[in-house]
This record gives sequence, C-alpha cells and structure tokens, in this order.
Amino acid sequence: MKRLLILLTLLAPPPAVSGQTEVVSGQQGMVATVHPLATQAARKAFANGGNAVDAALTAAITLGVVDGYNSGIGGGCFILIRTPSGKLYAIDGRETAPRQATVEMYYRDGKADTALSQVGALASGTPGAIAAYHLAWRKCGQLAWSEHFTEAAKIAREGFPISERYSRILAGKQEMFERFSGSRKVFIHNGKTLAADERLVQADLARTLDGIATHGPSYFYRGPVAKKISEWMANNGGVLNEQDFVNYRAKTRKPIVTSYRGHTVIGMPPPSSGGIHVAQILNMLEQFPVRDMYLEQPAQYIHHVAEAMKLAFADRAFYLGDPDFTRVPSGLISKPYAQQLANRIDSTASMSVESHGLPPHRIPLKPQRHTTHIAAADQQGYWVAMTATINTSFGSKVIVPGTGIVLNNEMDDFALAPGVANAFGLIGSDANKVESRKRPLSSMSPTIVLDKGSQQPLFTLGAAGGPKIITSVVLGISGVIDLELSPYDTLKKPRFHHQWSPDRLYLEQSHNPEIGVAMKALGHNVYSTSSAGVMQMIYQNPETGEFTGVVEPRNRDW
Repeated sequence: MKRLLILLTLLAPPPAVSGQTEVVSGQQGMVATVHPLATQAARKAFANGGNAVDAALTAAITLGVVDGYNSGIGGGCFILIRTPSGKLYAIDGRETAPRQATVEMYYRDGKADTALSQVGALASGTPGAIAAYHLAWRKCGQLAWSEHFTEAAKIAREGFPISERYSRILAGKQEMFERFSGSRKVFIHNGKTLAADERLVQADLARTLDGIATHGPSYFYRGPVAKKISEWMANNGGVLNEQDFVNYRAKTRKPIVTSYRGHTVIGMPPPSSGGIHVAQILNMLEQFPVRDMYLEQPAQYIHHVAEAMKLAFADRAFYLGDPDFTRVPSGLISKPYAQQLANRIDSTASMSVESHGLPPHRIPLKPQRHTTHIAAADQQGYWVAMTATINTSFGSKVIVPGTGIVLNNEMDDFALAPGVANAFGLIGSDANKVESRKRPLSSMSPTIVLDKGSQQPLFTLGAAGGPKIITSVVLGISGVIDLELSPYDTLKKPRFHHQWSPDRLYLEQSHNPEIGVAMKALGHNVYSTSSAGVMQMIYQNPETGEFTGVVEPRNRDW
C-alpha cells in the first residue's frame, strides 16, 4: 500500500506521495496524524459537516485501530481546545490507579519490580480516553456521537495491511503476547506474529466500538466492557474492577497560560508535566539571545537549551504529580524563578544539577512513541491539540478476550520507589507515588501558541516519545519563534534531548559531527539517538489565513 498524504485540507483530496515528508497548505481546515487511514477518517468527518474537534476525535478513535501499539480506547489522553470565541478547554482523560492499588503490590522480596507495572494485570489504570472524547464532543462537537466511530469500526472489522514497522514491533513483543490468550488470538497466527502486509482483523474491537457508538460511554464504563475487564482481572491477579470504571470521570482543568517573547503559550496542566515544563524551559530561554546563538554559535544554542531542559526535569522529578493529591508549586512557571535558574547556566561548561530548585509560591496551582499526537484546526476558529497514549508499545500487552482492547500500562508512570526509573528512565518522588484513584504524571504536552500581535492562534503542536515530548515541543516553539524557521524546517531540524536523569545529552544522528565534539568539550555526556520525538504541527499565516500542516519527517514507516 503506497504511503498516503498524512495531512489534509478541505480544498482537495490528499494525493498519494512516495516521499517521507508531507507538507500541505489550505484555507478551510486541516488535520495532522501519524497514519493515513486516521487522516482519511478525519477528512470524512470534515466533509460530513464536522469541525476540527469532530475531526480530531474521529482521528483518535481510528488511530486506536490502525496505530494500536501507541494509543487506543484502553488508554488515556489530554485534549486542549480553543473555540472560535477564545474559550479554552483542557480535558484530562488520564488513567487513574484502581481503588485497591498500593505501591506494595509492585514489591517482591523487598524491592520494586517494574516488570509488574509494565506487563500484565497490575500494569493498567482505569482507561480515560472514551470519557475524555465524550466530554470534548459534548462541549464542542457538531456531528452525532456515533459518526466518530464509523470508519474505525469498519477498519477493525475488515482489517488493514500492517506496515513493516508494525510487524517489527509485534515480533519484538511476541514472547509477552504469548502469555495472554486475547493477545495471542489477535496478533499471533500459526506460531508467528503478523508479517508486513498481512491484514490485521480486530473483530472483537469492532463490536466494542459499535457498542460505544450506539450506547455511548456507559457501554464502556457501566456495561459489557467493564464487566469483561473486571472478570479477567479477578482471574489473573489484577485489582482493576467494575467499580473503578463506574467511578471514572474525565476532568476539565484550567490550562497553563504563559508568554514567550510576546506570544501566548497555552499548555496542559498537571497531571501533565508538559504545560509547566515547556513554559519553564521557555522562560529560561527568554533570558538569552537564542537566535544570535543559533546563527553564530550553534553549539552554544544547543548547550543553553539543554541546560534549561536539565534544570526543568530536575524540578519535574520532585514537584510534579496529580494536582488532586499533590501540591504543585505555581512558582515553577514564574519569570523571576526562570531568571534565577537561567543565572546558573554557564556558557563554558555543563553544570552538575544535584536536585530540584526552590521556586517561589510553593502552593498549589489554582483549580485545577508510545504515544500519538493529533493536531486539527478549521476556519470556524476551532483549534485542537490532542495527545493520546497507552504508554509503552502495546501497553500492558494484554487484550482482554471479547473486547479487542489493548490495555494501558500507565501504572509504570507512577514513582514506585525513590531512584527507581520507569520504562523511559524517569524517576520521581512522593508527589507521584502510587495512590488509590490517583492519576500518574505524564509528559504529554498538547500546546497552542497565539500570535503576539493579534492574539489569535498561530500554530498548534505536540509530540510522542515519552519525556522527549516536552523537549520536542520546546524545540518546535523555539524553531518558529526564535529561529524564524518554516513549520517544515522546524520539524526537519535535528533535535536533542536532556531529562536530567540520567545525565545524558541525546543528539540525533543527523547532527553535524562537530556538534557532538563541541558538546563533549563543554562537559556533556553525549549519546547518539535516531529520533528525539515524533511531532505534528499546524500553522496559520496571520495575514492570509492559510493553514500549513507538517507531519513528522522522522516517521518513515507508519
């Protein structure tokens, strides 16, 4: 199957392309996703009279079928929406820990065992995606609820040929799939996982989607789905049960709204760490002549941005958690605190950051690749940034028989113990410890940026890649605002990443080798990586109103 254009406009059907990069412009509306079938489904939502919210929801549900190793209705999401009137919605569909969850259930022989939080019955939190989709639809949707499921259910029922990448990921997880009958049934045929171009048929998932389309979220949270998952958990040593599903609610939270060089930056609040730490890093960068560094001394640009990343991630590890359980300091995003942190950055050497900083106002904020990002916008004035996930590839590796749903392994995003890293190498504190009905911390960072002149939406972006989501979004914003690059050049530009622990500067292999030499000379522990995040962006020209959308150039095989 030839790779299709990932981005969509309403002016013309998207043509097939054979290249690795997709860029398109248009006047009416646009969606960017990582898979052509999801984008085609979103395009139909637009054509049927839907707005950008409808298109994004349709894309998200379809991605759960065709890109199920990254996201799906067995996981969660964050949705950031700006309406034509300027109203903002930050919808928290993050999973919650089961009521009976305790940190002790992950301990064996006195030590935290991350295998238990990553694979199997103890790895899953209560899924939040369907509740979040429904809340976004009730607030802003224009199509009937059921219409968002039509294409997804059809593709699940009839099947689709999987890609080489999908096949490789399946093969790498076969041993774990073998442990669970539902997963074996879907992914393993004649003793082997599906090969590239074989059709993946998900009949049980199609029936589940049909049920949710017809009966609404109650089919998922109070009906057959919750019952089947609860029964499976009880028989396999899990604690997730029907009452957890009944109790689940998606929440609307107050967005993080800050400024960067006159532009308004709108991000997701906790339990996302993205909104706060994107803002915190940008606040530090505001103290430096970033563009001049980039043009005159590229190594100094990378050095200063990486040091800002390092300082922010040190704060993340200590302060961030579910705001319903944890006092998240409002001072983390204050400009004076950013100045204090920026003053610690030495242009001649990489600094050693032993621990977190001490922000002012240490009180709660006011009311409050193993992932995928969807960007959408339309001429009505709806803008959507949605990031969804089941955590690591294929989540807990469990498909509960009769549902077709791949369950998340978001319990691994909690801090099981001091100094114990999760699957992404992140550590945390008591602020993010396992507690009943608590939401684990996330790096998902859906973001909308407003033009500094008109204060109208200028671009929206987000990324996949665990902690690299935060740094990718920072580099995306800096690329457009500081470096004055086009959306395409912003996404194409080599990226880098630092998350404080481990103390490593990850440089994409596409960087000039001289950059690596210069960073090592500054004292950085340099590691090479093939990709530092997967990003989507939609930009609107403030003068012409034309949309330009770009899908991740690194995403060579959907």
